[in-house]
This record gives sequence, structure tokens and C-alpha cells, in this order.
Amino acid sequence: MSTIYEVAALAGVSPATVSRVLNGVNVSAEKSRLVRDAAGKLAFTPNRTARSLRKQSSEVIALVIPDIENPFFTSMARGVEDVAQAAGYSVVLCNTDEDPDKEASYLSIAVSENMAGIILAAASDHVDLAPLLRRGRPVVAVDRGPHGFDLDAVMVDNIAGGREATQALYDQGFSRIACITGPSDVETAQRREHGWRQVVIANGGHDERYLKHANFRVDGGRAAMDELLALETPPDAVFVANNLMSVGALQVLFERGLTTENVGMASFGDLPFSTLAPRGVTIIHLPARHLGVTAARLLIERINGDDQPARTIVLRNEISAPTSVGSA
Repeated sequence: MSTIYEVAALAGVSPATVSRVLNGVNVSAEKSRLVRDAAGKLAFTPNRTARSLRKQSSEVIALVIPDIENPFFTSMARGVEDVAQAAGYSVVLCNTDEDPDKEASYLSIAVSENMAGIILAAASDHVDLAPLLRRGRPVVAVDRGPHGFDLDAVMVDNIAGGREATQALYDQGFSRIACITGPSDVETAQRREHGWRQVVIANGGHDERYLKHANFRVDGGRAAMDELLALETPPDAVFVANNLMSVGALQVLFERGLTTENVGMASFGDLPFSTLAPRGVTIIHLPARHLGVTAARLLIERINGDDQPARTIVLRNEISAPTSVGSA
């Protein structure tokens, strides 16, 4: 069996450099290539058991997300896995179904199994990370950040996205713009609603009846859209704060014989089903995979001993608005 010293000799680098490459620590692209080429030629496999004993943790990362059926989180998971695998870590995917109790169970397992670190898209703002942090396990928040903990976090600009989507609907000629957002105790739902609220107030169109909280899923979008259309004066457009709820809202429109020219729509996130992506929908495109890649890189750095103050990285969204103008 080859050793790290043989890999270093063949690559023409120090054993320390080989160790850094295998542990995901940044080195030059050329040195990384030399090390990986040498390891491949020698069929070198790191001694994971010994490394785990030295680190007092396994070489497993937990990715805890609220809804694996949402393509946004699937794409994010791919980004996490790509980075983790390159650094020698496996990823365990934990789907909480937006259930805080289920989430707490997964976090407890992460402690008991000595997982190396956790990337968490929290089910609510009130998640207890103290047991993990007491054990020295790094946690990186992604998409949503639990309150009360000083953590690395990777987010999109939710308030700006809500503003841009709502303003795009005004620019298309709509005037009574509603908001379907997520649960009231979830930070992303709060921030996207806040962006909507800023714009409708600035345009003199604020009506609290036009705000609906739902469950970030298709059925939630359907129920909220039914309620909005049942109002005595229904909205003529709606900003929907995630992709799956947008699908549900569109289903209701289509079933009633309406189109996005009758009731305008802006979706925070790409619609997952191409058959339900009419050109009349404004889309806030989210960098889902890049969120996962960035969160995984931060976590690997923490696992490898990075002790700088917690960082929050905000990634930019992109908006695509339809060229046609809806009727107000």
C-alpha cells in the first residue's frame, strides 16, 4: 500500500502539501493536479480510520434540508456533494419536511455519530445547535439562518428579490399585487414578504388581505391562491415567494380559465416543471448550486481549523421579466 510520502515524492511536493490537498485545503491548482495525478498512479487511498481518530470525528458531513422534492434543494445538494467529495468527505442527506422535531432528531444523530460538520437549511428560526457547537462541530447555515447563533451563512438577497419581483409586476401595469409567502416563523419567508411590502407601500397599494402565509409547497400555493381569488376585490397580480407555491398558484389560475395576463405572477425561484412555465411569469433565478458549493467550502475550511470570525456571504439573484405587458 502506498504512503503519503511516496505520493509526495512522485508529485515533487512536501507531505504537508499532499495532506492539504487531500483535506480540501486550498493550494495552487498546479500542486493539486500533481498530487492527484501521483495519488492516482500509486492507487493511494487515505487511511480514513486513522484520520478520523486524529480528528475525533468521522469523514461525513450532514446536509439538512427542508424539502428534497424541491429542485432548488436538489441542486444545492449537488453543489455540496461535489465539493465534499473532492475534499474526501461523504454527504448524508437529511430531509426534515419542514418539521422542527424531525430536524432535531437529525441533529442529534449528527452529534452521536461524530459527523465532521453540518450544513443546515433550518426548518424554523428556533433550532437548538448548542449540543453540536459544544462538541466543536462546525455548522454552516445555508438559505436560512437560525437565530441566536454566530455561524457562517450563505444566503441569497431575499429582500432585494422580493422588491425586484414586485416592482416588475408594477412595471408590467398591474396595481393590486398580493404576496404568497412561506411560514411566518421562517426567515426567508419573512424577508421576501418584507421586500414585497416595501414596494407596495411605496406604490400606495398596501392591503393586508393580500398577504397569505403558506407551507412552501404546491398545496400551500393552491390554497393561498384560492383565498386571494375569493376576495371581493381580488388582486390582479401575485408575488409568490418560492417555486413550488408558484406551481400551485398557477394550477389554480389555469383551472379557472385565467392566464398570467389576467393575473400577473412573479416567482421567487425557477419553476420546476417546464410545462408550467408560461412566458408571462417573472422569475427570480436563484444560484442554488452555487449556494451549496459556497457552503461546503466554508464548512471544509472550518473542519480544517479555520477560526476567523463568522462570515455571511450573500449571493446575487437574477431576474427575468416577460416582455409582454399584463392588463391591470
